[in-house]
Amino acid sequence: MSHTQALVQFLTTLRYEDIPQPVLSRTEDLFLDWLGSALASQGARPIPLFEAYARKMGPASGPAQILVNGQRSSAYFAALVNGASSHLVEQDDLHNSSVLHPATVVFPAALAAAQDLRKSGRDLLLAAVAGYEAGIRIGEFLGRSHYRIFHTTATVGTLAAAVAVGKLMEFSQSQFTDLLGSAGTQAAGLWEFLRDAADSKQLHTAKAAADGLLAAYLTAEGLTGARNILEGDQGLAAGMSSDADPSKLSQGLGTRWALAETSFKFHASCRHTHPAADALLEVMQREGLSAADIERVETRVHQGAIDVLGRVLVPQTVHQAKFSMGTVLGLIAVHGQAGLTEFHELALTDPRVSALRDKVSMTLDAHVDAAYPQRWLGRVVVTTVDGRQLHGAIDEPKGDPGNTLSRAELEDKFLRLVAFSGARQPAQAQVLIERVWGLRDNADLSELV
Repeated sequence: MSHTQALVQFLTTLRYEDIPQPVLSRTEDLFLDWLGSALASQGARPIPLFEAYARKMGPASGPAQILVNGQRSSAYFAALVNGASSHLVEQDDLHNSSVLHPATVVFPAALAAAQDLRKSGRDLLLAAVAGYEAGIRIGEFLGRSHYRIFHTTATVGTLAAAVAVGKLMEFSQSQFTDLLGSAGTQAAGLWEFLRDAADSKQLHTAKAAADGLLAAYLTAEGLTGARNILEGDQGLAAGMSSDADPSKLSQGLGTRWALAETSFKFHASCRHTHPAADALLEVMQREGLSAADIERVETRVHQGAIDVLGRVLVPQTVHQAKFSMGTVLGLIAVHGQAGLTEFHELALTDPRVSALRDKVSMTLDAHVDAAYPQRWLGRVVVTTVDGRQLHGAIDEPKGDPGNTLSRAELEDKFLRLVAFSGARQPAQAQVLIERVWGLRDNADLSELV
């Protein structure tokens, strides 16, 4: 049995009863976190463009809900818009070792299909776990070389979304094999957009969620796909990786629940900035520093951070500012936090932030790089205006599994995200929280949001 076949067998036989209760609770946590991210982008560019496209090309009504406007559409267009909206504010989850944002591709496809197919909350949770477990392992399989050029959430996300919908459809082992083939051949998404502050990142997740759903619905109709799309001579790894490790596909199936390793985002920025941001905050609090005390900050980072963040020197948009190490650390130093409000009101306009931004550098650190992507270490060297050199070290940034967000913190984050966009009133937001905590007992998801 190949590693792909072992993965497919696991996905086929996985039952709700097989999933440990802590993993199911964690899935609910991740769903609430995703929902907040999706609602936080209401009205923000480029999400209205996706909404307009859905109105123009999709049906006037349907079984699935578009979260940012409450309108109904087909499962495909709901997945498309919800996939775009939940990846905009940079508050959605991340799995470290796969460098995959699972929620923003798995939940849009799974919720839309669950509403279309009239599935229950338990069905949705099972589907999400399957999508996470498959997507994370495929991301790990493709390795670090893949992420340097390809946006893993776009490429692998297509397969993760497909698996979630396939599980809702109760696919057989043969169908799951076809499904991976049809999803894998659509996998795409390149990092080049960062240089131009383009809107492609939202297109990536929109297409991954929608194309994963497309692959599942076509498979259900009988469409066949490549039988060895992951490991084959002309498959995903052959074309998109130089360090693929097939053993990652089947590692710990049924015993290692990769979903539980997923991190929540505390800062509203690219996850590659979080370790250094936390390390700088630790130094400033420990030493009683203000931004005016800082002469320069050297961040010691892994190569992946340089590959992604090194493209942005002087950010031109709020979203691009979230991929600027200097801007993120500038907000931390000057304002003590890098949340949605700080980015939208201060990141591009506060001269103190831009002044600090120009004092920040990134240096490849062999120790930090060796730990990545399993661990995202934060290391900074702060030089003060009076000549001192102060070192900061964080081994688990806020939100990592070993330094995670409690349910109370997740609720607070959700309320802040929803309040930021005005998508729901506080009382309405509280109702949504209670519905998510009762997800496993919900028999009808049509009016969940």
